[in-house]
Amino acid sequence: MPEHTFSRRLSVAPMMDWTDRHDRFFLRLISQHTLMYTEMVTTGAILFGDQDRHLGFHAQEHPIAVQLGGSNPEDLARSAKICEQYGYDEINLNVGCPSDRVQNGFFGACLMAKPELVRDCVQAMQEAVSIPVTVKHRIGIDDLDSYELLLKFIETVHQGGCHSFTVHARKAWLSGLSPKENREIPPLKYDTVYQLKKDFPELEIIINGGILDLQQAKMHLEHIDGVMIGRAAYQNPYILALADPLIFDDPRPAKTRREILMELMDYAAQELEKGVYISRITRHILGLFQGKPGARAFKRHISEQSFKPGAGVEVLQQAMDLVPDFVLDERPELANVPLQ
Repeated sequence: MPEHTFSRRLSVAPMMDWTDRHDRFFLRLISQHTLMYTEMVTTGAILFGDQDRHLGFHAQEHPIAVQLGGSNPEDLARSAKICEQYGYDEINLNVGCPSDRVQNGFFGACLMAKPELVRDCVQAMQEAVSIPVTVKHRIGIDDLDSYELLLKFIETVHQGGCHSFTVHARKAWLSGLSPKENREIPPLKYDTVYQLKKDFPELEIIINGGILDLQQAKMHLEHIDGVMIGRAAYQNPYILALADPLIFDDPRPAKTRREILMELMDYAAQELEKGVYISRITRHILGLFQGKPGARAFKRHISEQSFKPGAGVEVLQQAMDLVPDFVLDERPELANVPLQ
């Protein structure tokens, strides 16, 4: 096991094109304990591609889990071993993505129709590594959406050594809906996930889908073991500011947005020296001031200036100067969070 201990009480979902290493570093500045997931990485990319590009991460990103896409047990085992050597805290298997590209590679949500294969994949990975292997999946696909089939899926995959299941509380339609539509159109069925916890009290059950803030997360935690937040944490990242005291009982005060940006500027300067464009970092922070005075000016300046030749960390400083000091230095207090 790695030296880093972690909890899955709150995590940020793996999101393609969003949760890259720069975004994860930024979010880690906001919350020390929230578990971060990589974008999905296919076994082919790991075994035959640029491993450092796909798997490299900053040590400060811990706790961090890598999500794998694949369906060949041997390839997944080899990939998991490589991920463990990179220092990841967890290996997660994608059994939830419904995109055509993923289906054509025979992984993602379509694997819910093959619970025995998922079991074998999990077992192969678990035998190859000493870190936890987990599964993220839907509550069903197409017409295979009965609760009995969902129970069978978890029972079967558990036989392979999986003890932690992250459940997107929507079914997926493998044809007829786009990935975006599959995140919005099938109805959320939180009660189904709650029932899974009742039926599998010995397993860790984590809920995902449509969760917008920490108040909703706390409500879900009355029924299940953990909450995974997706798009809300990307579009309005400062919702994580009180995650450490509210979810993980860490009494340290939340950072102000100014403190976060000053630390991010130091990171950006280091990355610029490696040849990284500032736009690769700043594209993830556009929602930091969502709903606050100065948010529009901050976002506009970064959007307009980050892509100019030679742009550097001064773009961040200039954008900060457009935000009122009382917003930059606001420190949220736990006592002010409504929990009802």
